[in-house]
Amino acid sequence: MIVINKAAFMKSSANLSQCPTGDLPEFAFIGRSNVGKSSLINMLTGNSRLAQTSMTPGKTCLINHFLINDEWYLVDLPGYGYAKRSKATQQRFKHMIQGYISGRDNMCNLFVLIDGNLSPQQIDLDFIQWLGENSVPFTLVFTKSDKSRKGSFPKSVNKILDTLKDTWEELPPHYTVSSTKRLGREALLSHLEEILSNYRQADL
Repeated sequence: MIVINKAAFMKSSANLSQCPTGDLPEFAFIGRSNVGKSSLINMLTGNSRLAQTSMTPGKTCLINHFLINDEWYLVDLPGYGYAKRSKATQQRFKHMIQGYISGRDNMCNLFVLIDGNLSPQQIDLDFIQWLGENSVPFTLVFTKSDKSRKGSFPKSVNKILDTLKDTWEELPPHYTVSSTKRLGREALLSHLEEILSNYRQADL
């Protein structure tokens, strides 16, 4: 498991061209607004003030880079699917997100966060389908496992995975977490370490 000794905010970017020089590997986090991206980044790094969190959906409006151990980046991407944004703003965010994902060669993996307490959401399914069609490496992270009532969380997660099986021959890697209770942290960091090791070996 990766040990994170140092984590620092580097910069916010409005588009791909403004992002830091792509000479370090990076892992990006994305999901619907208010799914817990910033909270997960804070939980993984052990710094509750690193990424800005908010109870108001749609607060992350830029591509935020955080330098980890002076060796690689965690990236907090804007959330998708926030209905209160204007159509023009939604299109701008879509262009920003897709531009980053498609054009950022040093992105090792995209972590797609999904609220595991909800039934399958079409916007999540469509986004996952787009990732597959564009050969983007990604991992599913089911958040808010501590919010489950009477065992509903695993049932909801299994329903989402069963829905994906209709179109996917093999399911992508998937994990469950709770940022509040720090559940799933070690497993996710071990997964990240494996991806990082493979990326570095391929780069030799």
